[in-house]
Amino acid sequence: MARTINTVTVVGAGYMGGGIAQSLALAGFTVEIVDVDVDASLKGLERLLAEAQQFEDQGLYAAGSTQTIKGNLTAGRTLEEAVADVDFIEEAVFESPEVKREVLGRISEHARADAIIGTNTSTIPVHTLVSAVENPERFLTVHFSNPAPFIPGVELVSGEATTPDVVDAVKDLLARAGREGAEVADTPGMVLNRLQYALLKEATSVVEEGVATPEDVDTIVRTTFGFRLGFFGPFAIADQAGLDVYALGFETLQDAYGDRLAPPQVLTENVEAGRHGVKNSKGWTGDFDEDTKADLIAYRNKAYARMGELLKELGPAPRGTR
Repeated sequence: MARTINTVTVVGAGYMGGGIAQSLALAGFTVEIVDVDVDASLKGLERLLAEAQQFEDQGLYAAGSTQTIKGNLTAGRTLEEAVADVDFIEEAVFESPEVKREVLGRISEHARADAIIGTNTSTIPVHTLVSAVENPERFLTVHFSNPAPFIPGVELVSGEATTPDVVDAVKDLLARAGREGAEVADTPGMVLNRLQYALLKEATSVVEEGVATPEDVDTIVRTTFGFRLGFFGPFAIADQAGLDVYALGFETLQDAYGDRLAPPQVLTENVEAGRHGVKNSKGWTGDFDEDTKADLIAYRNKAYARMGELLKELGPAPRGTR
């Protein structure tokens, strides 16, 4: 039987938990936030309502959004009271296995036996936390990104016991909140932070080797491949550039930096099988007929042009001083 989430408690009224609660309240869910004590919860609610009004005044939220959030978002009860009769509880406390396990244990002790429990961890595997939860079939990672009101993607990680109806119910919640959920395997760092940390690690190596300054690295990332990432992921980008081109590029990088930048086997296999990307209609992400190729190129050009216009409108981001 399909499950539907209508009522939510977010445990942790800080920046991440508060942003998740605010977003779900704006989407029409009945949401309560709780923190270490009632006073902290009420202060969190006050901050979130003031922040929502600020977003509305800046044009980031539609007119009337603050009133919607005010009507759907509450605080003022203990954790035990707030989790007792809701469909979904999202834990969003400090990124420590010990802290999360203690909070998750309290949640599962007092929640309904069928209530879905999510954790907003950004790096900790489900299997590290699941033993703290009673009825583990209702537990999974539901990882929102910072800032939660504006970043649409959410990582979903099931444990060994998580049932499909639980995942489906969370996907439905995300869709109704205007979010995109992506399922990934239960590994440390999942996908988002494994990729994000790898980029930062390589960026710091570039700086340490004297290849470029942090400022120039940031400029290159945001004005070149980072410019594309709002519209396409790495596989779609590779299809457009040419998989054979990437394979040759990896050979150059391997000569310079060793096997850590050797051509990936699956890339080599694609090229050997004659899949070179959009240019020969056979890519990593699928096959392309002539109409699809034309539509993709037109979308790409429009997307990048509009991104350029937006960046000109916003101007440069504020920077710290050295």
